Amino acid sequence: MLTRLSIRNIVLIEALDLDFSRGLGVLTGETGAGKSILLDALGLVLGGRAETSLVRAGEAKAAVTASFEFAAMPAAIKDVLEDADLEIEPGEPLMIRRQVKADGGSKAFVNDQPVSAGLLRLLAPSLVELHGQHDDRGLVNPSGHRALLDQYAASKLDTVAAAWTKWRDAQAKLEAAKASIVQAKEDEELLIAHLAELDQLQPEVGEEAQLAGLRSDMQKGERLQGELEALRKVWDGSNSPLASLRSAARKLERVAEEHPLLTEALAYLDRAVVEAGEAEDKLTEAGYQLMHDPAALDDAETRLFELRAAARKHRCEVDALPELMGTMRAQLDAIESGEAGVGALAKAAEEAGDAYREKAQRLHDARSKAAVKLDKAVAAELAPLKLDAAKFQTQVQALPQERWGPGGMDGVEFLIATNPGAPFAPLGKIASGGELSRFILALKVALAEQGGAATVIFDEIDRGVGGAVASAIGDRLARLASGDGQLLAVTHSPQVAARGGTHYLIAKSSAGTVTKTSVQRLSEAERQEEIARMLSGAEITSEARAQADRLLEGV
Repeated sequence: MLTRLSIRNIVLIEALDLDFSRGLGVLTGETGAGKSILLDALGLVLGGRAETSLVRAGEAKAAVTASFEFAAMPAAIKDVLEDADLEIEPGEPLMIRRQVKADGGSKAFVNDQPVSAGLLRLLAPSLVELHGQHDDRGLVNPSGHRALLDQYAASKLDTVAAAWTKWRDAQAKLEAAKASIVQAKEDEELLIAHLAELDQLQPEVGEEAQLAGLRSDMQKGERLQGELEALRKVWDGSNSPLASLRSAARKLERVAEEHPLLTEALAYLDRAVVEAGEAEDKLTEAGYQLMHDPAALDDAETRLFELRAAARKHRCEVDALPELMGTMRAQLDAIESGEAGVGALAKAAEEAGDAYREKAQRLHDARSKAAVKLDKAVAAELAPLKLDAAKFQTQVQALPQERWGPGGMDGVEFLIATNPGAPFAPLGKIASGGELSRFILALKVALAEQGGAATVIFDEIDRGVGGAVASAIGDRLARLASGDGQLLAVTHSPQVAARGGTHYLIAKSSAGTVTKTSVQRLSEAERQEEIARMLSGAEITSEARAQADRLLEGV
């Protein structure tokens, strides 16, 4: 609920801090005192348009901060905050601040974390529900009527939504299979030709790298052929360095025992023979690997060119060609066996559709029963609100199949007929401002606040009525605000004001050329005086005070 509203430099308000509590709070004051300024200020923190005209004359910027507290934060608010990566500790108030500059531009914050005005608009429906003379949101907007009726009926939407998802998935699989077969049939001849080419080529994973390495080695052998031939001549024959080393080692071995240094020399010579032998082996191996065979080089280059040409043709890597062959075979197999698979998918989609329609029909029946019940409940509230000639109807209408969805096959809209014999029409189109507010109040009472926001505000719901009707309005406002509810009512009716748990007086004062709006929370004595003023006008009489006492005592 809304616990605190702080306003700085908004139009006629220089500085204002208001604390709110649960129950019914009423705001009164003379016409033109500035009640609309309070609502405009609250509208800012709910994502309303940041008009520079809201900034108090002579000031550089204006700011509004609203604090909301919840026993348990509503899921809808949690979802918005989580989607925006905003973290709020459990039990921590939700504080929304909005700043507007006189030269244009605005900033928004949620618990001191910068956010967009769009995010505030996402939070707004779960925070404050405002009903006024020109209400075009909330209960007037038909987009929310179905959800309200479902909550009133305690409908189990999850089973319908699950059936819808299953049906849509089955249809998607069926359409994908059909499209795949159609495409495959169109490309069948081309697929066969491509697969025949690849079958003849028989590419293998890793073959490109192997061929490229082999070609590179043979090209190096061609370049190094002269040097390798000269090295082979050095190492071949009885006069080669290795043969000489071995001969020297044999001779030294016969005399090595004659002196320690000869023994050491023999060890070094033996190692030299071994190292020279290793060198000879490496040279021989390199010679084989770098052997220049023009025919083998041509074969390797031809194979490499064919593989790379096939990869370019199919727009893939060479190593992906074997997998591509498998895909082509699968596509051709799908053409042969696809019809049977499509038949199974079609049957599954049909069964899923039947299951959805069955669950959606049960939901339709539940809605229809709940609509009759809701119509009776609203009708019972209309007469006391001086709307006894009007009729209310909850229209549950079948939607065309293209508009079916997880919420079922129905459209729901609240309709009214304000005069006997008049046709039913949408709630917001044929009711006047005062009638509309009273219709909404009747509907709110009948719905028992199903789907309501944390705080509900009625702006001058009592306009144009008085006496028993005003008393009935006050009674219903108090009933809506009972328990854990919070409802604020801007009112000109003393009967409504008397029902408030808290009473705020909005007043305008002038000092020279400076005009200010202030808001004061009234004590019991001050409440009596304000209600007396509302009863008698500018001059408060003793009779008005006595009547005010009776209104307050009758609460």
